Amino acid sequence: MAANTTPGLKIQATKQCISASQNISKMSTMSFSFGSKRKSFSDFRSSSHISLTKPIHSFKLAPIKFERMVTKAMSGASEQVPVSGLPIDLRGKRAFIAGIADDNGYGWAIAKSLAAAGAEILVGTWVPALNIFETSLRRGKFDQSRVLPDGSLMEIAKVYPLDAVFDSPEDVPEDVKTNKRYAGSSKWTVSEVAESVKQDFGTIDILVHSLANGPEVSKLLSETSRKGYLAAISASSYSFISLLKHFLPIMNPGGATISLTYIASERIIPGYGGGMSSAKAALESDTKVLAFEAGRKHKVRVNTISAGPLGSRAAKAIGFIDMMINYSLENAPLQKELYAEEVGNTAAFLASPLASAITGATVYVDNGLNAMGVGVDSPAFTGLDIPKDNKS
Repeated sequence: MAANTTPGLKIQATKQCISASQNISKMSTMSFSFGSKRKSFSDFRSSSHISLTKPIHSFKLAPIKFERMVTKAMSGASEQVPVSGLPIDLRGKRAFIAGIADDNGYGWAIAKSLAAAGAEILVGTWVPALNIFETSLRRGKFDQSRVLPDGSLMEIAKVYPLDAVFDSPEDVPEDVKTNKRYAGSSKWTVSEVAESVKQDFGTIDILVHSLANGPEVSKLLSETSRKGYLAAISASSYSFISLLKHFLPIMNPGGATISLTYIASERIIPGYGGGMSSAKAALESDTKVLAFEAGRKHKVRVNTISAGPLGSRAAKAIGFIDMMINYSLENAPLQKELYAEEVGNTAAFLASPLASAITGATVYVDNGLNAMGVGVDSPAFTGLDIPKDNKS
């Protein structure tokens, strides 16, 4: 089980002054830590990310200071002392998170929040990134970002090689089988990983899909090839169906699944191309249908989180993410940066008994940007009395 001396999740508000000109703020060891090393987009095919392309033009915002108000997962009870208030308690639960390749994205943040609530953590990592991830984990490179609110370190019970594009060994083409990046790894298709988890642990309670990839994301949708479009759908949305199909038989009744989506599924986001917007729309539609089927057949809930832009390594490698973060700061109802831990804590809530009647839902965690019909930073609104966060 994950090492938590005092499991059970409470909410604690913290303040920190940040600047809107910063895209990633350094966090203390009692919070989440995010690096800024860049890796190629293809290296993180199974990483959680917001895939965006370079802007047609760029703009620079004047630095604006905001007061950071973030809820943090706090362990506040032991086996002897109950948690006061309304706790998120996942003790005795086991979670499998598909799509963690570093300590920087939403998948890692979700794992930390689940661990802070007492869940045991299993991880599925894209095969070509497996060695780097396991080596970094073993050598302590992630230790600072593994620190939980109670001071203990998040423990990962086991890391499995995974490529969710392939359902079974028969689906793997010869060029992938012989690819040197897959050498030394075995049993990494979805069905094989589910079977390995069953043999190792028996059952799970929580399944998290943190996978996305669009090989032609830099292209306009109208210029995307059939192959590129179908690849985006396969890696970013059908992979969730496949995971659910193979893991449902080993999920305990009352379990929960969570995926990650993006507002481009329902609004136009120029630059989010290559069929990625279509893949996210499919993922949200599938969430509703799968909620019905998994709920009726297995008593398992299915929800998705529509997360705002995050400056993760995978997203920053695309080159467009900084503009989206600045756009959100200027136009969202809450003028503050979005932190991965806020998505992580929402996932912990959705996975907990507190959300026992929530299924088939798209939950927005984006500072309210999804509610906006216009961008209020447009010159067209000059002179209009628009409320601003003037805290400094």
